[in-house]
Amino acid sequence: MKVIGMLLNFIGVVIKGTVILAICSSILFVAYKGNQPMDVPQAPKGMTYFEFMSDRIDAAKTVKPSQCGWGMILSLAALGPIYSAVYTEVGIHPDGFIARGTASDPDIPKGVAGAEWYEVPGIWWNTVERLSWTMLGKPATYGCKFRPVQTFDLIEIQ
Repeated sequence: MKVIGMLLNFIGVVIKGTVILAICSSILFVAYKGNQPMDVPQAPKGMTYFEFMSDRIDAAKTVKPSQCGWGMILSLAALGPIYSAVYTEVGIHPDGFIARGTASDPDIPKGVAGAEWYEVPGIWWNTVERLSWTMLGKPATYGCKFRPVQTFDLIEIQ
């Protein structure tokens, strides 16, 4: 009986350690990628994702009515993780079950079919950037009209 208890305790410790490692590595990945220049072609050269989101939050403060701007940011926060995961899956498995039920969208990654497991986080991050740009960065002809994305001047430290 004591051996079974020790085995179950060991399994619990391994699972707990794995979960903590997965959470910490995910946070580090997002922190690293968020400070790299965005891969979206329309984004200002050298702008990071965190700079982009900071600019969009500032832009949301100036949109009238204010609920419109904040609504867009909250919808990105609520739907972005779901859409980015679904679009990444559809891009990697274009003939899969989820792909058959997903409408065509320019934010779905192209040319990544059959990607290896270690390529998935990068594909997912690029999808997050494209979705964020589509929702908050593209000029809108109707609905919420955010101001254009402002470029940040890079300061050289000598």
